[in-house]
Amino acid sequence: MPTCRLCRSIYPQEHFITGNGPRYLVCARCGVDHGYVTKEEVPQLYDDETVKARLAVIGRRYAPILWLVVGWVFWILFFSDLVLWGRASLVVLVIATLAVPVLHILGGAKYQANLHQLTPK
Repeated sequence: MPTCRLCRSIYPQEHFITGNGPRYLVCARCGVDHGYVTKEEVPQLYDDETVKARLAVIGRRYAPILWLVVGWVFWILFFSDLVLWGRASLVVLVIATLAVPVLHILGGAKYQANLHQLTPK
């Protein structure tokens, strides 16, 4: 996949504006920001609501993994020395460690469908 020469982001080919010279290898967002094209000329440009919705979908996808890492760090730092709460939180973390990858894999199709729904055509 090509890289935008202005912002150095990697996008599929359909997210780039066409042209030679200063428009060559420029993504739609940078093209609008730098005045190479107008918003009406770029149908693949994400508006702010679509960007926020896509970020929320991505956040929902990867948040359990983040919380799992945070949980293990807290258990190692604080709860491992406690007798009752240390064992109870360890059991919860072990179950979550086994469940999160399975749910992540099983939720892949829904994640792709949500992103495809939020992709301009």
